[in-house]
Amino acid sequence: MLTSVTRNRPLRAPRVHRAWSVAAVTFVTIVGAAAFTSLPGLLIDPLHEEFDWSRGSVGFAVSVNLALYGITAPFAAALMDRFGIRRVVAVALTVIALGSALTTVMTTTWQLVLYWGVLVGLGSGSMALAFAATVTNRWFAARRGLVTGVLTAAGASGQLVFLPLLSWLVEEHGWRPASITVALSALCVVPFVLLLLRDHPADVGLAPYGATEAVPKPPPVPGAARRAVTVLLRAARTGPFWLLAGTFAICGASTNGLMKTHFVPAAHDHGMAVTAAASLLAVIGVFDIVGTIASGWFTDRFDTRRLLAVYYALRGISLLFLPMLLAPSVELPMVFFIVFYGLDWVATVPPTIALCREHYGEDSAIVFGWVLASHQVGAAIVAFAGGVARDAFGSYDVVWYASGALCATAALMALVITRPTAPDAPDTPGPPAAGAVAERTAA
Repeated sequence: MLTSVTRNRPLRAPRVHRAWSVAAVTFVTIVGAAAFTSLPGLLIDPLHEEFDWSRGSVGFAVSVNLALYGITAPFAAALMDRFGIRRVVAVALTVIALGSALTTVMTTTWQLVLYWGVLVGLGSGSMALAFAATVTNRWFAARRGLVTGVLTAAGASGQLVFLPLLSWLVEEHGWRPASITVALSALCVVPFVLLLLRDHPADVGLAPYGATEAVPKPPPVPGAARRAVTVLLRAARTGPFWLLAGTFAICGASTNGLMKTHFVPAAHDHGMAVTAAASLLAVIGVFDIVGTIASGWFTDRFDTRRLLAVYYALRGISLLFLPMLLAPSVELPMVFFIVFYGLDWVATVPPTIALCREHYGEDSAIVFGWVLASHQVGAAIVAFAGGVARDAFGSYDVVWYASGALCATAALMALVITRPTAPDAPDTPGPPAAGAVAERTAA
């Protein structure tokens, strides 16, 4: 009788809700993912010196990685809805480890494209857009802003940890130990994902954190990928989509494609130590947290189009000055540039999400997924073009100037975006947190 009564009682929530351990595993996974995105910029010079591969060839492999990272992102939610978060993340980490490890035995450029470009690109893209946002939405009914902010910071924290370490490994022991470190980092996270991560609170008999009632686990959704394509086709018939995608492509070109890929080799061209240049990039990862939070506050209070215009204009101006700041040692003007650029790194995310929400309502998350894909395609183009330009001109100066001009173009495009005219369009943008997470897993 006691057993029967006990069985009919609702499960009591544990003193420390399981949602927090799930969030912790997600944090560790995103920190580990920062290693995958930190390494490409450190490989350009070593691969050029060892194999005599052109920087354009290495840049092409990086561009494939960045493009697949972005293109895979809109479909990641469909994979997680169909097969579950735990399975998708565990497979993605394994694919990343495999691709990174195989680079240590490669002998030709097509192998670099396959191993680092395709395998690591697909694996990291499977966690890019949907992972943190899906975990937050499923496991938390309260404190979503706090959790999303912490998971957003995970990417920058991982960059801060891995960039100096990987740069030291490359400089002291060669690029192969750095690639093995990335592979091991991915594999070490897999057991935590399999043991501690769960797809839904209902799997362990709990309600989401902060919820008063249990939420049933939704059934697998086989048609989610079809909806993603349908939303893309519908949004592509509107002008604001192309303006948002165009500005965000330039955002990716001037951050992931330019700075993250080519800043370290460009600084090394001027005599700066690789570890010093990588540490400067890590500092950018710290200040972009502050810049994104401030941008979210501004987005709630000012015209989002003008904010975007200001952000892109300031970024373009700073890039025009960068060639004059590169030197063998880190001087005060370079420190000022790093702080300024870090504050502006992903400040474009909250206003971009707000404009997607204003124009596309319930479809805004999927639309932003495709806008984010354009961000990565822009990054891919510049990652490749920057290497080609370095081979052709012997320096990166033309790349900095061209990127500054592109940012000026993005500022003008932002001002051209019209206000939505549909009567049911939301008047106030929602919180930018989910999009901020998406941008930082992609960088």
